[in-house]
Amino acid sequence: MRRRQALTAWLFLTPAVVFFPLMFFLPIGTQLNAALFGGVTNAEFVGLGNITRALTDPDVLHSFAITLGFAAGTLLIGIVLGLLLALVLNQALPGRTLFRAIILIPYLTSISIIGLLWRNILDPQIGILNRLLDAVGLPGQAWLSTHPLGTIIGIEVWATVGYTMVLFLAGLQGIPEVYTEAARIDGAGPWRRFVHLTVPLLAPTTLFVSIIGVIGALQQFALPYIVTGGGPGNATSLYAHRVFRVAFNDNQFGYASALSLLLLVVILVLSVVQLKIGERTHDGA
Repeated sequence: MRRRQALTAWLFLTPAVVFFPLMFFLPIGTQLNAALFGGVTNAEFVGLGNITRALTDPDVLHSFAITLGFAAGTLLIGIVLGLLLALVLNQALPGRTLFRAIILIPYLTSISIIGLLWRNILDPQIGILNRLLDAVGLPGQAWLSTHPLGTIIGIEVWATVGYTMVLFLAGLQGIPEVYTEAARIDGAGPWRRFVHLTVPLLAPTTLFVSIIGVIGALQQFALPYIVTGGGPGNATSLYAHRVFRVAFNDNQFGYASALSLLLLVVILVLSVVQLKIGERTHDGA
């Protein structure tokens, strides 16, 4: 019986056991080999030369700084807006299910469609946004030229805030009603209940949102590539876009592999730091 149960368990685990080595560890090993040997087919061993070059490359450092700003902006704004929407749509409001679905639609839409849509909306000549500003007597803006990074952050928040809202809604609905009733009986007002009850109990949800938000932002490529092409200049050339340019414009696949491995290390470090902060916050609470 135990053998049969063990065999059944391994049978169900087989897809995962096969998936992770093939789709996770094998690509990492391939990237490491390319970084150490200077390319996919180049047999010349360069060691850590590509890594040290990346750590001193001004273009790479510039793109990494922009990516951190992009990640911080989308994370902070997304969490605030997502939580606010969740608090509002968690109330017994008419049509709240419809509003939840409408807000979630951008997240379910292809990022390519979102990029093309907003590129047309923000076009300084034919874009509908400048036409609306002109209709109310306000001057039009060259959004993608004068406010490129802020515009990309805004589009990213618009596209992902629905998912953040759904996560916070799940967290809010997981808070036992007895806690809220007890706080209300003790005389705690809405603000005190929010600060001292809702926020601490939402800490696991906030931690999860922050981790996936940082990882997603650090890996973002398609949105700035479609909307701005990384420009003007290198104003929106995020780290993944820099890797793409190095690999496919400059044909330096070994160097691009080294850049990819550095991004993997940064994501792992930030994830561990966020988890440690979350554990300390949870233990302190």
